[in-house]
Amino acid sequence: MTAPKLVQGYEVVIGFETHAQLSTKSKIFSRASVAFGAEANTQACAVDMALPGTLPVMNIGAVERAIEFGLAINAHIAERSIFARKNYFYPDLPKGYQISQFEIPVVQGGEVSFFLEVGKETVRKTVRLERAHLEEDAGKSLHEDFIGQSGIDLNRAGTPLLEIVTQPDMRSSEEAVAYAKELHKIVTWIGICDGNMQEGSFRCDANVSVRKPGAPLGTRREIKNLNSFKFMQQAIDYEVRWQIDQIEDGHTIQQATVLFDPDTGETRAMRTKEDAADYRYFPDPDLPPLLIGRDWVERVKGEMAELPRVMAERFVKDYALPEYDATQLTQSKAVSAYFEATAKACGQAKLASNWIMGEVSRRLNASEMAIEQAPVSAAQLAALIGRISDNTISNNAARQVFEGLWNGEGEVDAIIEAKGLKQMNDTGELEKIIDDVLAANPKNVEEFKAGNAKALNGLVGPIMKASKGKANPGQVNALLMKKLGG
Repeated sequence: MTAPKLVQGYEVVIGFETHAQLSTKSKIFSRASVAFGAEANTQACAVDMALPGTLPVMNIGAVERAIEFGLAINAHIAERSIFARKNYFYPDLPKGYQISQFEIPVVQGGEVSFFLEVGKETVRKTVRLERAHLEEDAGKSLHEDFIGQSGIDLNRAGTPLLEIVTQPDMRSSEEAVAYAKELHKIVTWIGICDGNMQEGSFRCDANVSVRKPGAPLGTRREIKNLNSFKFMQQAIDYEVRWQIDQIEDGHTIQQATVLFDPDTGETRAMRTKEDAADYRYFPDPDLPPLLIGRDWVERVKGEMAELPRVMAERFVKDYALPEYDATQLTQSKAVSAYFEATAKACGQAKLASNWIMGEVSRRLNASEMAIEQAPVSAAQLAALIGRISDNTISNNAARQVFEGLWNGEGEVDAIIEAKGLKQMNDTGELEKIIDDVLAANPKNVEEFKAGNAKALNGLVGPIMKASKGKANPGQVNALLMKKLGG
């Protein structure tokens, strides 16, 4: 196990609370629409506005999405869970309380695993989840100039959320971002959330504290509503430095909710952080307990698509891929489909994996494109790999062919022909080049025979140059060793 990275002698401790907006068409306790971008207050019905006499009615679709998430993370799905009233007073909370779950959440436990680059190592990290519970969203306060006043938009009020809470298992901003990306992958893969961070569909709150190694947990400050992975890392790094500076200066960290300002790169306190007792939770008398039978769970399980972790296990078994490769190739359904189509067409799964994680990913990132937009199809990549495997082209030439494919210059064989990239496979012609190079470089020959293995490089270079890069490197080495008696 890799020791936690220390910052100025302090250990960083991070836990996450993530609000994933569930992909239902209507709200969690009413039939009002949840479509994004509607005119203010046009999607708030009597239930959402808490008009007298209205009662909440549970949205079964929200429950089934919670079940799907529980299955995806190997959690326990409670057969009986209850809803509670979380009391606090904001202008955009019409009832004066939020319907949530407290003592008995619908999803309990579970874990999220991911790979992380630590120095030159790639390590597997697992974050334990404490719970995931259903709740309704609040409305939104608008602070534009409404003649010197703020406005209230209740379109979001009652939108179904799944709040996903971790144990304090992360020890750096890099781990936190890797966890958030993996969680984002899971909820979008199974289709319970669209994952749009700009529209607020996937909102992350980071609880950050620092301590000396071996000391009890420090006082945490919660960074609210981090809406990009880039800002997430910046906010956590700043908060860690700020807390350490405060402690080193003799100050005490006060529990608080803070916001991150991307313009200044700093966090600033918004309010003191409440504890559970401050919310005066009690069971909601208008909602009966939520009962989930095993038959319901099994039905949902049977209707789910193959999970990313299950697919990764299959890639290891069926394609003999390393676990790291399999995990990277299941970052999205589109990437996994591209890999499988390529691997099946060329019969070289590891080569397909290397190309997709290497050259394909590099070009996609540089072009800011999704794999669905890649100008090189899976069939074309498979054909390219086929020409590497049958020694028609070298690895260096393959990169030139890939460039041609990306730029739309034609199909694999046509590009090879047009650019003159076919490898020299005529042994007689190659032997003549090798003999000429050996005759012209007697010193390298003597040094190699005297035991200097590096002298071979002084022979390979001229041979490749004389063949205009078309000689098969493996064949060159084999013939050289034969002629030199190595």
